[in-house]
Amino acid sequence: MTSQRLSKFFSADIGIDLGTANSLVFVRDQGIVLAEPSVVAIRTSSRDVIAVGSEAKSMLGRTPGAIQAIRPMKDGVIADFDVTEEMLRYFIQKAMRAVPWHQRLLHPTVLVAVPSGITEVENRAVKDSAKRAGAGDVVLVEEPMAAAVGVGLPVAEPVGSMVVDIGGGTTEVAVISLSGIVGKANSVRVGGDDLDDAITQHLKRVYNLMIGELAAEEIKIKLGSAYPLFDDREMDVKGLDTQGRIPKTVRVTAGEIRAALQDPVTTIIETVRSTLENCPPDLAADLIDRGIMLAGGGALLSGLDKLLSEETDLPVFVADDPLRAVARGTGIMLQDIDMINMK
Repeated sequence: MTSQRLSKFFSADIGIDLGTANSLVFVRDQGIVLAEPSVVAIRTSSRDVIAVGSEAKSMLGRTPGAIQAIRPMKDGVIADFDVTEEMLRYFIQKAMRAVPWHQRLLHPTVLVAVPSGITEVENRAVKDSAKRAGAGDVVLVEEPMAAAVGVGLPVAEPVGSMVVDIGGGTTEVAVISLSGIVGKANSVRVGGDDLDDAITQHLKRVYNLMIGELAAEEIKIKLGSAYPLFDDREMDVKGLDTQGRIPKTVRVTAGEIRAALQDPVTTIIETVRSTLENCPPDLAADLIDRGIMLAGGGALLSGLDKLLSEETDLPVFVADDPLRAVARGTGIMLQDIDMINMK
């Protein structure tokens, strides 16, 4: 048995979509074994970790002073090194439970998808954090490439494919051909979190109502849209009156939430247009027939595909299960890690 085969026998290969809002872990031969919010609850005084993932997210906005629920990733990169390390350790250890015992004997090879626009310092922070969390070799790959592979685009062929990956903290836009990103991917630090924040600010400005992160996300899911679809839908929103400092309820419509989301949605549209303007003519011609593929959680915003199609005059498609596209892509890359230009 060769040394490479021995390594495969005694260790696992893991792909991680380390997102601002959610993290997903793919284990070779097992598939996606973990999908949890990128949230950690710590004890304020000692910074000891109390909970990670879904359990920690349920604490957002509800913790006493002695406990803090935080999101250690911001704009797709590490904002809190120590807490991210603990979160990664938890995810890696939990994922390893899905592999046979003999593959737990060596540190796993970990492939991490990162935003295309991050700096060398940020790259190093991700690698160091993963290694300290228990990884062996750490390889970074650009998120738009992982997303394109994950949704099944023919990235290795000599044709242009365009992917728009809208995550919690960033939107990644790239044209891909012959297993590489053509020119440079466009990465803008606008994503699902900015949609949530736009809703929060709208309610505060118009109704003097303060709401938490979970409430803003719920409104986005139930009423949010990028195109005038079902604008008459309504829901009651509960929060804190910023003037009277007492709980109150207001009724909001889908139309006003769509208007509140206009700025971040416009930024995403402009990023796509900018990428198209810099696309080589032959590849741009491919996109007339092949269109644009949307991935990431932001792809689920109602009407975004229709608005983007109108703005670009190109067909736009939403990937099947867009939330898992990047993680699924890392898993496919683990089968043939040499096929991709990695960071």
